[in-house]
Amino acid sequence: MGGSILIVGAGLSGAVIGRELALSGHRVEIVDERDHIAGNCHTQRDAETGVMVHVYGPHIFHTDDEEVWNYVNQFQTFVPFKNRVKTTSGKQVYSLPVNLHTINQFFGKTFRPDEARAFIKEKSDKSINQPRTFEEQALRFVGKELYDAFFRGYTEKQWGCPPKELPASILKRLPVRFNYDDNYFSHKYQGMPETGYTDMVSRILDHPNISVRLSTRFHRNGAVSGHTFYSGPLDGYFDFELGRLAYRTLDFERFIYDGDYQGCAVMNYGDASVPFTRITEHKHFSPWEQHAGSVCYREFSRDCGPHDIPYYPVRLVADRQLLSDYVTRAEATSGVTFVGRLGTYRYLDMDVTIREALDAARFYLARAPGDTDMPAFLHPPL
Repeated sequence: MGGSILIVGAGLSGAVIGRELALSGHRVEIVDERDHIAGNCHTQRDAETGVMVHVYGPHIFHTDDEEVWNYVNQFQTFVPFKNRVKTTSGKQVYSLPVNLHTINQFFGKTFRPDEARAFIKEKSDKSINQPRTFEEQALRFVGKELYDAFFRGYTEKQWGCPPKELPASILKRLPVRFNYDDNYFSHKYQGMPETGYTDMVSRILDHPNISVRLSTRFHRNGAVSGHTFYSGPLDGYFDFELGRLAYRTLDFERFIYDGDYQGCAVMNYGDASVPFTRITEHKHFSPWEQHAGSVCYREFSRDCGPHDIPYYPVRLVADRQLLSDYVTRAEATSGVTFVGRLGTYRYLDMDVTIREALDAARFYLARAPGDTDMPAFLHPPL
């Protein structure tokens, strides 16, 4: 594989880095083992309904980073979109994140904000001073009733283990609001690309200095004349020689409905007795379009096997030690920089992925003339 720059992966990380380096005159070759660009944010029209489908699960763009927002809007028109998630629990439907309406509905109350705040404080487990686990954080945060209804069962299904085995940091991303704001995100900029993420990535890659080869598997022993940016799995770069880092993967069960199946884009299922975590109805991710039929997906989470698509890094204690060993090997390897969600074994939102890709490209371009050094990680996994 020749060329001055080799990028492994044609997702957001690879496309953005490739674009920035191509604009500066570098010849960039991008390879991807899949038969399409855009990675896990790949979108395509459903042949039966015409609905724009998020093939690997829904991706809603949200950020407070104005530069990143302006960057993506160079390549797509982003239509304003607010993600209003619902959840079915105990044969009732509630809104998420937990907000004043959720609290009043669940407890049969008509609290004002200050009353709800005091009520939830009273419900919280005050014996937990420094929550260490997901379960302790939830009990300290919202109390047992809300934890059992909205977090325990869903979390067990999503992560495949009891919440008491997960770190508290996972729950810290989920707010409780003492008003009626049911927007799942709180970022300044929120939207959906009008013609899909794959079209956006295609436009990012549209530069004469960029060549893309799909259905092409990378191996580190191939001949590379220049620097490599690698956005594949960190352990995969080393052929899993030390073992496999743990991921959760998703299975999707597609079904068609004549009309509107659930009236929202995302319906979570909090009860442990329901085997799937949520149902996504994809026409609601493009509310500016009109479709008579609807395509929906039930999502099932499970451990990721050798031939599965990795989605969520688990990062439990055993994984952190293995990760440390791989980081040591990566830092001893010259000529490659590991980027993105898989390359750094971190859960990254799209805006952070783009920000880090811009940072990586700029770091590379800012090196002094003749300087061949480039760190293995600009954003360390540990």
